[in-house]
Amino acid sequence: MAQQALKGDMFVWEGTDKSGKRIKGEMSGASDSLVKATLRRQGINPLKVRKKPKSLLGGGKKKITTKDIAVFSRQLATMMSSGVPLVQSFEIVGRGHENPSMQELILTVKADVEAGNSLGDSLAKHPLQFDELYVNLVRAGEAAGILETLLHKVATYKEKTEAIKAKIKKALTYPIAIVVIAFVITAILMIFVIPQFAELFKGFGADLPGMTQMVVTLSNAFVKYWWAIFGAIGLAVFAFAQAKKRSPAFNHFMDRAILQAPVFGQIITKATIARYARTLGTMFAAGVPLVEAMQSVAGASGNIVYEKAILRMRDEIATGTQLQSTMRESGLFPNMVNQMVAIGEESGALDTMLNKVADFFEEEVDNAVDNLSSLMEPIIMSVLGVLIGGLVVSMYLPIFKMGQVV
Repeated sequence: MAQQALKGDMFVWEGTDKSGKRIKGEMSGASDSLVKATLRRQGINPLKVRKKPKSLLGGGKKKITTKDIAVFSRQLATMMSSGVPLVQSFEIVGRGHENPSMQELILTVKADVEAGNSLGDSLAKHPLQFDELYVNLVRAGEAAGILETLLHKVATYKEKTEAIKAKIKKALTYPIAIVVIAFVITAILMIFVIPQFAELFKGFGADLPGMTQMVVTLSNAFVKYWWAIFGAIGLAVFAFAQAKKRSPAFNHFMDRAILQAPVFGQIITKATIARYARTLGTMFAAGVPLVEAMQSVAGASGNIVYEKAILRMRDEIATGTQLQSTMRESGLFPNMVNQMVAIGEESGALDTMLNKVADFFEEEVDNAVDNLSSLMEPIIMSVLGVLIGGLVVSMYLPIFKMGQVV
């Protein structure tokens, strides 16, 4: 069936489902009329059907990103809430996805479900795309008969975590990008511009100012050993990437160091607490037992320091200790968080309190990143001005000196 559906041209369609909601996607077929007929059989009223331009077809496979999974989760939840059966929802979402790799993954899962497997078991066969947390939530939804509701919770969870990851990347990549640009500009000046001035200064027949002489000396060293400088930087980046990938001890050191870093440490800490609260709140609301949920929460924390602490908390909870007590003993959570969790446990609304904590800290991260960006811009511009301006001024000092002599 799946192979037959792939034959023919690819068409882009827009239509409305049974509830009147506007949806769109892609479907292969021999003609637009056959595509319209297929859509009507699926309960969709086609409004527009047009052949997809050849330039947009193919393009090779692309990597499946976390954002792809988040979008897929929301689309699947929406389709099922509209009354479309699970298998048919997979067909519609899969055919309409722009990423060929994601389309292939969705149709593979659909085939497993059609073969009689549960959705949770079908997703578990693809651990790189659907982690343990995702699979556990789906299984909980299937067991309780509230799969549509859980899919909406999963989609919300994925969207929230992706948004906070984007904020963290913004906070970290902006200064790094500026440093790289500053280094490239400095290297260009050192290798190509300053040597031209140095040749000009040789004909002056006078001693150069100390600042100019220092820059010329640095430029000569840069021109002579540029391969060693760039090689050392490349080797350092490669070594860092390998250590990050292979060494748990190095990762633990980096995660602990970044939590203690000025300014950035506070942002990372708040983001980690937000992820912890959002993940645990989502799983607890889905009916996953607390001890079992803590295992997935630890993996989703994104920081080894918190991951190890959460696993210790899980062991203590298994012996009968309350969650808020284990959190307080860990020393990693602010008093406000401990108090809200304690209130949630006492009132039986732990998931609600955890989601409130997540909302609060996500907003804190948003504000911190915006404030950091506003603060970093004048600092970075000042540093660049001093660095690049200093190089330019040092080259013009001898010319100014000659003007004064004349």
